[in-house]
Amino acid sequence: MPDILSLLQCLLPQINATTMRQLNQIIIAMLAMSGRVTMLGISRWAGIGGSYRTMLRFFQTVIPWATLFWLFFRKHLFRANEVYLLAGDEVVISKSGKHTYGLDRFFSSLVSKPISGLSFFTLSLVSVEQRHSFPIQIEQVIKSDIEKSSGSPTLEIKAKEKRGRGRPKGSKNKNKTEVILTSELLRIKKMINELVKLIANFIPLTYLVLDGHFGNNNALQMARQVNLHIISKLRHDSALYIPYQNPDPIIVHAVNTERNWTGVIFLMNICVKVVLKRISKPILTKLVCCTKNLPSPSM
Repeated sequence: MPDILSLLQCLLPQINATTMRQLNQIIIAMLAMSGRVTMLGISRWAGIGGSYRTMLRFFQTVIPWATLFWLFFRKHLFRANEVYLLAGDEVVISKSGKHTYGLDRFFSSLVSKPISGLSFFTLSLVSVEQRHSFPIQIEQVIKSDIEKSSGSPTLEIKAKEKRGRGRPKGSKNKNKTEVILTSELLRIKKMINELVKLIANFIPLTYLVLDGHFGNNNALQMARQVNLHIISKLRHDSALYIPYQNPDPIIVHAVNTERNWTGVIFLMNICVKVVLKRISKPILTKLVCCTKNLPSPSM
């Protein structure tokens, strides 16, 4: 397989010739073998020069994988006229035993329940035109003590205190941009900062694509802190509000009350419906704007 070696020549500034030769044998074995990839399986398919001891030496070598992935992508896969998105996702694989580093229980979407295994979080560059994903940075997820303790808490059923309708008196507005990031979001933020530093503005990144697990305000603020806009899936009961800008000039300003207008977007409808509701007395005004004749939601 001399073609593989020629493709890997761009990695020589980061790894030596011995590691390059071992990597070439591992790539050939992984392309030929089927089933789960293990060091023993790779050594059996690698042929001459790919013994199990060689596999041990290779995997004990410290290799800057993110730098290697980026060099290979920039040399052979990058297209200057294409648009790229930064996407992140977590991958869980099952693993038996008790002594593997990072072994814990993680939620697997394939079986829809937590399983014993290993978890890895990957940041990829996604080509919009080719619809291909190119992994750049991969990091193993190691649960902290706080995450382990909050995994399956024992909740005590308490009677909810009944309170009146409306907003409690004396409550103040909170700044939604001031949030406390979880250890998971801090780990992802660190990975994004390292990747942006590695790319060094070679590719302009604007959007961060994450799954529905990150469709919340905390993940949004994390993305804004790294100068990215998040693309994710919201919950079905998410409430979106249009920010207040200017009062309606049609309404008479004779009422000495502060006007509070809230624009609500109903995601269940095909078109966007804007409902403007006046919270102050003495009247309740509704205004529904849409492009299709759909039944207006109940207020």
